Amino acid sequence: MKKNTGKTAKAANGHIRIISGQFKGRKLPVKDVIGLRPTTDRVKETVFNWLMNDIRDADVLDCFAGSGGLGFEALSRYANSVTFIEKDKAAAQQLNDNLALLKQLNGKVIHADALGTIERLGKQYDLVFIDPPFRLGLAQLCCQQLIQSDALKPLSLIYVEVESELNDFQAPNDWQLLKEKTAGQVTYRLFQNLHNEVL
Repeated sequence: MKKNTGKTAKAANGHIRIISGQFKGRKLPVKDVIGLRPTTDRVKETVFNWLMNDIRDADVLDCFAGSGGLGFEALSRYANSVTFIEKDKAAAQQLNDNLALLKQLNGKVIHADALGTIERLGKQYDLVFIDPPFRLGLAQLCCQQLIQSDALKPLSLIYVEVESELNDFQAPNDWQLLKEKTAGQVTYRLFQNLHNEVL
């Protein structure tokens, strides 16, 4: 949901659409924040097909929430809770407004930089979305902080979306790659955390 340049970013602003679940078809406004790049419906559909058996009743963390497209899709599919972290003030306020619009009390917005916030959350999550601004190396740093923190439950799932030309991304050793796909300028992967696996 993140930073990009040019026509693609401009065209993405305006609204996001929830593609399935209790809010299927609802359109939510998105602030015209420079560089905001919501995850496309095509990518979301693939990702949530991967996650169809894991969303209901899950505690979800959206680390670079942006438009909230991933987090709101999770809420629509009956996630137990979603914590949105968003650095931009206007985007964070829009997330709060959209939670109110949907009357969702199990969503929480933290207006902060995800890096440095993860270790202070005081909660563990079943599913984490990492979809940061491109070309800043933030995905790698965020993954490292998740491992160093106590934010991941055993066998939790982690979704990571990065620019497709990024060749040096390395997931933590204890994360097992479950799914991977490239669509245009993005490569997205689903991992499972085996770091604290209960045997």
